[in-house]
Amino acid sequence: MTLKDRWRAIAGLVETPGGIGLLICLHIVTISLSLRAITTFSPHYFSAASFHIFYDPARLPVAAAVVAAFALVGTIFLVARFSFGYLAGFYLYSMIVGYLWLNCFSDFNYDHKLAAWSAAFSAAAFLVPATLIVSPVGRAYELPARMFEHLLTLILLLSLATIIIGAIYNFRIVTIENIYSYREELAFPAGLRYAIGITTTTLLPFAFACFVARGNIWRAAAVLVLSVLFYPVTLTKFAIFTPVWLVFVAFLARYFGSRTAVIFSLLLPLLAGLLTSIFAVLPTLFYTINFRMMIIPSNAFDIYNDYFSRHELTHFCQIGLLKPLLSCPYSEPLTNVMKQAYELGYLNASLFATEGIASVGPLLAPIAAFACGLVIAFGNRLSADLPPEFVLISGAILPQVLLNVPLSTTLLTHGAAVLFLLWYVTPRAIFVRA
Repeated sequence: MTLKDRWRAIAGLVETPGGIGLLICLHIVTISLSLRAITTFSPHYFSAASFHIFYDPARLPVAAAVVAAFALVGTIFLVARFSFGYLAGFYLYSMIVGYLWLNCFSDFNYDHKLAAWSAAFSAAAFLVPATLIVSPVGRAYELPARMFEHLLTLILLLSLATIIIGAIYNFRIVTIENIYSYREELAFPAGLRYAIGITTTTLLPFAFACFVARGNIWRAAAVLVLSVLFYPVTLTKFAIFTPVWLVFVAFLARYFGSRTAVIFSLLLPLLAGLLTSIFAVLPTLFYTINFRMMIIPSNAFDIYNDYFSRHELTHFCQIGLLKPLLSCPYSEPLTNVMKQAYELGYLNASLFATEGIASVGPLLAPIAAFACGLVIAFGNRLSADLPPEFVLISGAILPQVLLNVPLSTTLLTHGAAVLFLLWYVTPRAIFVRA
């Protein structure tokens, strides 16, 4: 047996329900330990108490029991096959794991038991359609191969044009530490904001996945370069994060099964960050990965629960398309409302907090989550007969977005709806190797 055959055997073993189950257990432990470690993290970066993140050893048995009970919801990942909903669902499931831990130590004054049950049922209600509805939809049209090739070229040209036009409004080469000094000065036209969001989140990852699948390494590298070039225009860490993440996910997709790759895509960075915290080296890694990427979305859910336990619900009026049609108690975006209320910056949140808690409250939040799961399931059906590794790479950025913004914003501003359409029209023949 060759080394390659042995690796395939190991990867296949990990992809089994038993292997997936062990990885999920390790993942949950890593999240819990990260939330414990963040309370003693270096005050040079931030104060956990200012984010209402606490830890009390006396409450540890309760937190462990709650998280362990919720782990049972994760058994759905053992039986579901890979889909975009599997990818998005695992990230959102992880966010709820973090929230349930935080909820046990939170100093906010709201009904924590009701919120915990609501979060657990919302996660389950979302995951059932998002992971189990995977049958392919009937396809009435697909792009001819030559036209599809032109489309990929057009994506590269459109991305370059977006960078050039964006540079007219802003182009600064500054260190990551200084981007916040200039970010609030940015004022892009609405059309350009949409173009930037859709290009960076959807179009470039889609093109990258296509080029990787076809072995066009140089064109794939061009995508990565274009992604980085958005940094001096947008002054976001996201522009630097995207190419690194795409390469990381492509590596996982190549050497592991699709479900294993999904879990490793979150577990390995969190584990690396946790180890740096334990051994007191590279604190920036723990802050960037464990805190910014995973803990902040869980913390935002806690904050939204607190705020909307005392304030009027939105009834979905925060959604841009609906706001002109509905009477809304909030004249500003929810991010601005949260900044003024908690002084923690522009705090956006996932669909569980926005389309759920903020819109309909904890009692009806599971229904809203189920509806969101159906939307994700539609994406599953449009991509059902595409290679799993292609779906994984082309959709790699969207789960990060879903952790931090509403589903409606993800669909429109960040182009998830565009990606669903691209999956539908992608010619399947391009993946057939001679």
